[in-house]
Amino acid sequence: MSRTKVGEMLKEMRGEQTQLSLGLDINLTRETVSKYENGRSKVPADISRTLVNKYDNPKFAMTVRNEYTGTGPKWLDGPNVDLHRSSVKEKTVEELQEALESIVSTGLAKPLKKLQHFEVQSIEAMLQEAAEAMTALDHFIAIVCKEAEISYTGVWDKHYRALASAGYIGGAK
Repeated sequence: MSRTKVGEMLKEMRGEQTQLSLGLDINLTRETVSKYENGRSKVPADISRTLVNKYDNPKFAMTVRNEYTGTGPKWLDGPNVDLHRSSVKEKTVEELQEALESIVSTGLAKPLKKLQHFEVQSIEAMLQEAAEAMTALDHFIAIVCKEAEISYTGVWDKHYRALASAGYIGGAK
């Protein structure tokens, strides 16, 4: 098995801390930490959660979600990305406006099983705009949290508590 993005991120987050020291911190052996970092074993969900809480690293959280589910935004790290907070804010506003325009202009009143091919294409384009907005929003939250030293996991915990309080979800997590 080859190195995974999650394993690479784990090694990056660990920094100068030894595998043994990290293992002792989260109740694992040095060998297990090594297997995770080198991609010989996948990091289980409970350990991923522990690591997300320990490091409060939005890039790691997004990487875990994407690598293990194949859904949600990937961390943007290509040659054309600018992750300065002002650039991320401007891109987020642009993507949200495009998504909103697309959502508003796309009809969904007709039974979706009765759509013509061109109508399905319109809905797919709308969903792509929404996915682009989600990617922008995820990065916006991540970058602002990191630069302002606001807890990323704390933002999500507060959000989940608000959803639970409003009766949208069954519990805080």
